[in-house]
Formats: sequence, C-alpha cells, structure tokens
Amino acid sequence: MKTQAGIGRRGLGAGALIAAVAAVGAVTALPGQARAADAGALPPYAFDGAAPRVKGAASSSDAAQLKPGQTYRDTLKKDGKVYYRVDLDDKLNSYVSVVAVPKPGGKVEYGDGFKVSMQDGTGTDCGYQQVSFSSAEYARPLAGYAGRLIEADSSSCQKAGAFYVLVERTSKATSAPDDWELEIRHLSEPGLRKAGPTELPEAWSSATPPPPQGGPQKRQGGAGFHDAVSLTQGEWRSDIRPGQTLFYRVPVDWGQQLFATAELGSSASGDEYVGNALVLSLDNPALGHVDENTGSYDGKQTTLALDPQRPVAHANRTSYDDGTSGMRFAGWYYLSATLSPDIAKEYGDKPVPLTLRVNVTGNAKPGPGYDGDPGPFAVTADDKEAAASGASGSQAAEGDGAMQLVAVAGIGTGTALLLGLGAWTLMARRRAA
Repeated sequence: MKTQAGIGRRGLGAGALIAAVAAVGAVTALPGQARAADAGALPPYAFDGAAPRVKGAASSSDAAQLKPGQTYRDTLKKDGKVYYRVDLDDKLNSYVSVVAVPKPGGKVEYGDGFKVSMQDGTGTDCGYQQVSFSSAEYARPLAGYAGRLIEADSSSCQKAGAFYVLVERTSKATSAPDDWELEIRHLSEPGLRKAGPTELPEAWSSATPPPPQGGPQKRQGGAGFHDAVSLTQGEWRSDIRPGQTLFYRVPVDWGQQLFATAELGSSASGDEYVGNALVLSLDNPALGHVDENTGSYDGKQTTLALDPQRPVAHANRTSYDDGTSGMRFAGWYYLSATLSPDIAKEYGDKPVPLTLRVNVTGNAKPGPGYDGDPGPFAVTADDKEAAASGASGSQAAEGDGAMQLVAVAGIGTGTALLLGLGAWTLMARRRAA
C-alpha cells in the first residue's frame, strides 16, 4: 500500500509537472498566421498593433511629440491640417513617414492626396513630399515622408531643437468626406564618419534584366506595410481581389538595383476593357514614395513594370527626382499592388491571378560609413533569411517576442521541475527514515 501510495503520489507530482509544462507551452505558443474573416469582405489594412494613438494638433504650439523608432496612429479629416513635433539634435538625420489609408470603396478624385513636410521653429521647410492619386482614381493606401538632413553646406534646419511635422490633406469637393486613417513613423539615420561622394554617376545600367528563373512560387502578399511579405529575387504568385492592396518587401543592399514587374493572369469570364486596372508602387525603407505605374486589363494577361532605378547609394539623396532620391538607403524596399474595384463589375468579385517578378542585380557593396548603428537602413543576415522563408514583418516581430517568452517560460519550467524533484526527494527520504 505504501509503495502504491508512494507511486501514486509520485505519479501525481509528475502529472502536475507535466500539466504545468503543458500550460506554459499553451501560453507561449506562437500566434496563428491565419485569422477567421468574412469571406465576402476584403481584409482590412494591417496597422502596427503596437502603435499608440496620437492626436494631431491644429497649431504647432500644441503639437504632440513623436519619439524616434516609434509608430503611431491618428486620423485626418477631409482637407485637414495637423501638426506633430519631433525634438532633434544636430547630428542625426530624421524622417517622419505617413501612410494614409482611405476607407475602402470611398470615392477619390485625380489629385486627391496629402503633403507631409518638416519645418524648423522659423517655419522653414526642411523637406517635404506630396503624394496623390493619379489616373487610377480608387481608394488605396498612400505613403510619403519628410526629412531633416544634416548637411555641411546648408545653413537652414541644422540646429538642435523642436521641429514640426505638418500633414495636409487635399480633396476635391466630390470626393468622399470620410476620415483617413494614418500610420505615422519617426526614424533616425546616423551621419557619416567622413563625407562621401555627392556627385551622381552620369552612366548607370538601366537595362531590364531577363526574367528570374525557376518558375512561379506561391507567396500571398500582406495587408499592410507592417505585415508585408518578404521576397527574394524570383517569380511570386498571389491572388488579388478587386479593390484589394497586397504588400511585399525586398531587401536591397548598397550598390544593388531593384527591378519589378507585375502580371495579371488571363480571365475566362470576359474581355471587357478596364483602364488603370492595376497599380504597382515602390516605397523605400523610410516609407518614402519612389515610383508607381498603372496598367489596363481586358481579360488577357497583361504586364506592367516599374521604371529602372539607380543602384542604392548614399549620394542619391542629392537628386531632386523622387525616384533617384528615394534610392538613398539600404534596407527593405516595399512593393504594393492594388487591383481596381471596377474589375468586379466586369469580371465578378473573385480573385485574379497576380505574378510579381523581382530582380535584384549587382553585388552588395560596403555601406557609406555610418557614424553609429544604421538601424533599418541596412540589410542583415536575418533580413536575408526572412526574405528566403517568406516571413512577414509582423511575423518577425512576433517571433522575437515569442522567443523572449519561450526563454522566460523555459526558466520558469526548469525552476518548477527542480522544485518538484526536490520535494519528491525530500518526501522519499522522510519515508525511508
């Protein structure tokens, strides 16, 4: 009986320990990648879930502060004008990006959009970008940025102090009156240890490389910049529905060039012409707009391509052209594809095959010699691994958090096991005595 009781107690202790370990495992399980959703509704834009709300002010005097490395959420009314504040030193370059997300299906007109600018305390513009809907007049996310650069040959915007970010929305009278959701991010970039070249090479390769080899591989795009799906060079197959925007990201290192084309697959249900049926956009690691192209659709397969861009170089920032200036950093470059909602009227509200062909040419070169941690303005071994596996930005963030939980849970589980074994040993000794 004692032996049976002892075995029973020992079994109960072991069972409790197993239950504790199972409970820890349940707590630390990685979040699921899929969510239940209404099959008839388009997935909403995927905002950064950790971004706190901030309220843009009507005056610079009341502007809320944006901290470096932090993402925020806000809303912007029709023809709204709001200020935010950033406190800058006299050493780091600074960028504030804005992603405007109109209500899906809302009416927008040619020229609707926003301007984001950064100003010093005297009201001087340090940098700005204006982005708008082009001939593709349907609602989709728009991204733009403004920055303050430390420049040896400039006398404005160089002192430390308070700077102000102004976001101004412009809309036609006939456009939808809905508020736009905003995703705002503040990033810092180190200066250089010593000055590099400031002149752009006159000659550079703009020849489009041949299509990548290997055939298409399935990789569905994300629903926002935060969960953009990682790609390497290759041919990538997704399904896109009318009115939907898919997001991808590609690591591009110093000295490398990015080429991208998008192809809509043929349809067996019609041959009606839809103008500006697909928009393909490119944004840089600071979410500054670089390039965009649109293509029509008539039921046959159709392809559109982004313009060839210069190799990534620090000196590109000296250009006044958004396309050249935007290729100023190494890091994640973002591709987004939007399918016109008018496709549903002619071909039905069902997915259309989308193929992205991505080429990254040129060997990676050493960086420009940052005087500090480059942060997101670099391509790391982890970035290359994420691109190869197809991990999204949100999965990478969840993975880091999950590994920390696993480590903590592992310590807790080990402690519980040691305590349990210690109690078991003590009881066994008492029984023997």
